[in-house]
Amino acid sequence: MENKTELPQIVEIKQIVTETPDIKTFYFDYHLESKPGQFVMLWLPGVDEVPMSVALDTNNQFALTIYARGDATKKICKLKEGDKLGIRGPYGTMFNYKEGEHLALVGGGYGTPPLYFLTHEALKKECKIDFLIGAHTKEKLLYLKTLQGLEGVNLHIATTDGSLGEKGHITDNLENFLQENKPDRIMTCGPELLMKKVGEIGDKLNIQTQISVERYMKCGFGVCGQCTLDPLGIRTCVSGPVMSSKVLNMLDEFGQYTRDAQGKKQYFNNPNKK
Repeated sequence: MENKTELPQIVEIKQIVTETPDIKTFYFDYHLESKPGQFVMLWLPGVDEVPMSVALDTNNQFALTIYARGDATKKICKLKEGDKLGIRGPYGTMFNYKEGEHLALVGGGYGTPPLYFLTHEALKKECKIDFLIGAHTKEKLLYLKTLQGLEGVNLHIATTDGSLGEKGHITDNLENFLQENKPDRIMTCGPELLMKKVGEIGDKLNIQTQISVERYMKCGFGVCGQCTLDPLGIRTCVSGPVMSSKVLNMLDEFGQYTRDAQGKKQYFNNPNKK
């Protein structure tokens, strides 16, 4: 899909829904034409421009679910209905599936938005969906009421503290679940170590697994090279964010480290390592 423009389009915030104390969904009346898994570059003038996965797109309206964790996103989450932002995109690759397939979606924490979008689109193609969603507590689970009300979706919940669903991580019993239910494909988005484990289980069971990778992006369309992955040098914004586990298995950094805005390695399991 070709991008409409590489210049930001100014869009007005039409509605804001508070999902959790630090996560909000912003709705915009705009014909974005995105596909599940794609992202936009969201611009707050005078502050920063950041990549955001599309959480929903209904042709004439789209939504972004934003976690207030950095300077830009904290300021965006303080905006009100009627305020304006700039967007570029949509960019990147998308989740791929066929009509009528059985899909297992594994979402963790604030990584759930692209899977939420995928759920709505896949249901239109009569797919059967097992949505496995996890978070630290029940208060951090996203879209719970909506997902529970969607016909064709089997919702499976896990919380680390046991406040809702099974106690533990959503991946704890994933291998047994997949063996029993035999989906055609697995799609996952969330913390990288979670996605790494999902990919390993999918590969072990020979189930095609698609993973949405998060990396620091500046341009969004492959020019700056900020989001290249070691050692292949592929650009996340162009070859991703959705990639197959087979491709990610060829990368040294996936599940090991990411890079900050200065390009320094940030290790997942050893924050002091340089």
